[in-house]
Amino acid sequence: MQKDDGMTNPYLLLWLEAPLQSWGQDSKFGRRDTLNFPTKSGILGLICSAMGAGGEQRELLAEFAALDQTVLAFVRYLDNGSETIKLEREPLLRDFHMVGSGYDDQNPWESLLIPKTNVGKKAVGGGAKMTYRYYLQDANFAILLQVPAAKADAVAEALQNPVWDVYLGRKCCVPTDFIYRGQYKSGDDAIAQALKIAEKKSLVEDFRVLCGEHPGEALTLMDVPIQFGEFKKYRDRRVTVVNTG
Repeated sequence: MQKDDGMTNPYLLLWLEAPLQSWGQDSKFGRRDTLNFPTKSGILGLICSAMGAGGEQRELLAEFAALDQTVLAFVRYLDNGSETIKLEREPLLRDFHMVGSGYDDQNPWESLLIPKTNVGKKAVGGGAKMTYRYYLQDANFAILLQVPAAKADAVAEALQNPVWDVYLGRKCCVPTDFIYRGQYKSGDDAIAQALKIAEKKSLVEDFRVLCGEHPGEALTLMDVPIQFGEFKKYRDRRVTVVNTG
């Protein structure tokens, strides 16, 4: 985790819990993968949705780009009296889709739902496409999101009273508990509260995802959004996955 170093930008604690979550960062149309933890682009997309901030949002995203985001991942455990046994995470769920099948190409409205070539013509052999989409099952995360001090209250209010629907990666991934869990002066204070929430839910920490390079598994993710809207743009960042269980 980044140190505050006298910075006044606070942390918001977000709790992400749902039967299904999906956090892709390099997916293609035919195969929609998911990481095993939330991405920064996914979290900022959730924030923008809660605030009703549509379109490119270049200025808003630039304010968040260099700020910290730490992820704490939790799993269920079994207490046999003498020790705590961490249970295995649920396997990925793979969902098979046929996109664009069953529509009447003579109907002007239904025809719009059939995939076309890049110049708008009918695809050779028909427009139906096969896709595979992957989901995390029964996942629980605490997100320590550092936010610009001037926008902290507005973001907190939006998470409690969202303008548009919020979801955990994809629109079918509906949260099953309150997302917003308070505003804190430091990341350590937010972590302490996250661990209290996990304890009440009979969860134990499994791993953390820290910004920057630390002892652990370092990864490069293309998940810092520069521009949303029709033509999305991202840049990369380094993170480290640290096993804590």
